[in-house]
Amino acid sequence: MDLLEYQAKELFRQMGIPVLPSQRIDHPRELKGLKIPYPVVLKSQVYSGGRAKMGGIRFVENTIDAVAAAQAIFRLPILGQYPDVVLAEAKYQPERELYLAIVLDRSCRRPLLLGSQQGGIEVEAAAQQMQQVVVDQEFSPFYARRLAILMGLQGELIQSVSAILEKMYWLFLRKDLDLVEINPLAVSSTGELMALDGKVAVNDNALRRHEELASLKTQPYDHAENGRSVGSIELVRLSGNVGILCNGAGLTMTTMDLLSKAGGKVAGFLNLGGEFRYDLPPAMLRERIEHGLDLITEDRGIKAILINVFGNVVPCDEIAETIACLSTSIAQ
Repeated sequence: MDLLEYQAKELFRQMGIPVLPSQRIDHPRELKGLKIPYPVVLKSQVYSGGRAKMGGIRFVENTIDAVAAAQAIFRLPILGQYPDVVLAEAKYQPERELYLAIVLDRSCRRPLLLGSQQGGIEVEAAAQQMQQVVVDQEFSPFYARRLAILMGLQGELIQSVSAILEKMYWLFLRKDLDLVEINPLAVSSTGELMALDGKVAVNDNALRRHEELASLKTQPYDHAENGRSVGSIELVRLSGNVGILCNGAGLTMTTMDLLSKAGGKVAGFLNLGGEFRYDLPPAMLRERIEHGLDLITEDRGIKAILINVFGNVVPCDEIAETIACLSTSIAQ
């Protein structure tokens, strides 16, 4: 289960990770009572990345501009998602931006520390600069310091970044998370560190142990003109002729990228959600596939369907049988 930025930052605040003064905005009129001094930044609270490039992040200098910007953000879909919340946050001017993350490496079943000297919206372009350290024994500050040195940091920055990494790790461990990411971690001219954005993914199987996190789960905002929902499944329409059906946001985006690289054009994509969900048994993946195929075949602009499903609990032959049965009924 992914958390929204403002929810992730509340966890950061509890762990002592520095974050800026902020205020949750549920309606543009609430900006008339904003408690944060201008200038501020308004951020669309959606689960998708790329908000800045799509107009979901805006800087404002006064109340009039803030209300107008918030109205625009609430009406702006980011990859088919409309925000229910906008985060108002103090403006911050960094001297440099870093990338830090802790992720569960499923191949070795150990936490993996990630870091790069290049963060922000162009972090994907700096993938070759990404450093990593596997926590293969009991965690100690050594692991955080080792990553900071591999990143090429120097002086007092090694210690201050290591301290942030330690807090991220304990948050990762205590809350049973799959991902803790700070991008960017801003560094001011005086060496102050500030988490300007954050992502947190909770392990679905652990949600029963963390009721305070399970209560944060929200349903995607449903707008008929941008997608139709079956439960929590939503078809996001684009302009091509190939429909994509996957389970998991990362797999969905990767499949879209590969199709585009091969010269295909995506007509719409549908993320079934991961195989493991705290509120559904694994067998429900078959039912979600059925719902997804029913939904995606209703779009007459889709001429072909690319299915890429990852699973290790539901047998592959059962998934294939589900797809084959539905394909037969569609053909008839």
